[in-house]
Amino acid sequence: MAVPLDEVELIAKLSALFASSRERADSDGTLLGIGDDAAVLAPGLEPLIWSVDTQVAGVHFRGVWLTPEELGYRATMSAASDLAAMGATPRGVLASLIIPADGEPSDSWPASDHGALVLAIARGQREACDRLGTHVIGGNLSRGGELSVTTTVLGSAARPLRRDGARAGDVVYLAGAAGLAKAGLLALEAQREDETALAAAVHAWRRPEARMREGALAAGFASSAIDVSDGLACDARRLAVASGVSLILEEERLIGDTAHALVRDAAASLLGCSRLALALMGGEDYALLVTARADAVPGSGFVRIGYIEEAQEPGAFLASAAGKSALSPDGFDHFRSANTGIS
Repeated sequence: MAVPLDEVELIAKLSALFASSRERADSDGTLLGIGDDAAVLAPGLEPLIWSVDTQVAGVHFRGVWLTPEELGYRATMSAASDLAAMGATPRGVLASLIIPADGEPSDSWPASDHGALVLAIARGQREACDRLGTHVIGGNLSRGGELSVTTTVLGSAARPLRRDGARAGDVVYLAGAAGLAKAGLLALEAQREDETALAAAVHAWRRPEARMREGALAAGFASSAIDVSDGLACDARRLAVASGVSLILEEERLIGDTAHALVRDAAASLLGCSRLALALMGGEDYALLVTARADAVPGSGFVRIGYIEEAQEPGAFLASAAGKSALSPDGFDHFRSANTGIS
């Protein structure tokens, strides 16, 4: 039986795990990473962009739905999506883990060995960082009431995209899926994750991708941007309110025959739910919703799904054959008691 690692030994193993990615990413200005009281980064010429995200057991995931490696990957990508939405380049990641004393009740989780659990989560973080072209530069370990992973991402951008730049006459684009991860969550809740036809949806929930390439492209043409983490209707409304405009989503375009939409719609049919509801209300796809002037050229990966109008009362609307109607801001809200399920 393996002897549990103490904190010093565990930090040494984490340092070794993240070492090669740190060496590869030294060009981002990191002067000192894991192993001291704090990380040290050299200031660059571009504005710095920081964001933080937390994944909490029972709120954002259940241990029976994913492996510790998938949790580390998912937590890192969901945090990095905020950088993508601002057209930023990642410069480093800080991770704080709280590990419960009694472990996680799942065959996938090494409940009796907290060191093994931390290292498994770290392997997922390392994989995500490798895909993002960055590295973990520090963090914190602690015991607590429930398992959680808090990820702080650091980035930089010459012209950070914001939510408040949309103007009447702009076109609305989406890069990525809308509702596919929600279909995967529904499949997991229904214990249907092993069905081949639902595999892509479950994968989208377990292993999301921060759209760094699309974010970098958007920095060159977009007037505003937001990542879709809490649902398209909810995040579209946030962008509209920040910009003081009406954001109109076109139903025909939104459920059009894009590759993402076809996979989502197949999952919706199997799960017996509305494809439009999935597209509007599903969260955690980490797609990018951007606006741009009508003459802008968005490049590959962006699909037009709407337009911007002037507004007396800013908000998001759906345009369909039946006319135009206000969209409910329903999406995932950590502090609204009406939330059901997990986002």
